[in-house]
Amino acid sequence: MRGRIGAGFSPAPHRYHLYLRAGCPDSLRVRIALALLGLEGEVSTTTLTPDAPDHAGLRRAYEATRHHHTGSLTVPALCDTWSGRVVSDHTPDILDDLALRLAGRTAPSPPAPAAHAHADAHADAVRTLLDPAAPRAERSAALESVERRLALHPYALPGDRPTVADADLWVALRHPATAPAPGPHVRSYLRRLGTHPAFRIPA
Repeated sequence: MRGRIGAGFSPAPHRYHLYLRAGCPDSLRVRIALALLGLEGEVSTTTLTPDAPDHAGLRRAYEATRHHHTGSLTVPALCDTWSGRVVSDHTPDILDDLALRLAGRTAPSPPAPAAHAHADAHADAVRTLLDPAAPRAERSAALESVERRLALHPYALPGDRPTVADADLWVALRHPATAPAPGPHVRSYLRRLGTHPAFRIPA
């Protein structure tokens, strides 16, 4: 499901509903992003739990989107309450649409080549830390890359406040697959975010 807000779905407030899952790293990323973007009052949520892993509303949304859907119900899932359909269950697209379409954040300017390379390296590091199948050596290298970046900036992106990119990095660093022990800049970063209300969300 790869629909986008702004391409067939208007960015109207209170139009969208998110299905999330307790204990799911991607769901945690989305929950933190909602808090950071101030969208908790505009986008409603339902959190599925191990005791209630299915949800009739989510199944109806999948069946409305794909006739006779018999596959799994993937979360996070961004659903359109007007049509009853799933807009997207692709987390990066959901995060972009929350920030750019619903919160009205400006898309970042294209970075200079060197900055673009650093951004790509950072995204690769986050993906590695979130991947439970990544070899320990790769996770160690990714953690070292993050440590070097945080030595230069207090947050995942240059600036004086956390962004949606920090939701990704925060969850990646808390992920059980992350190893070995973090360095001093990563530890300082985790303490700094731990004082921010958006990151005081149980996993």
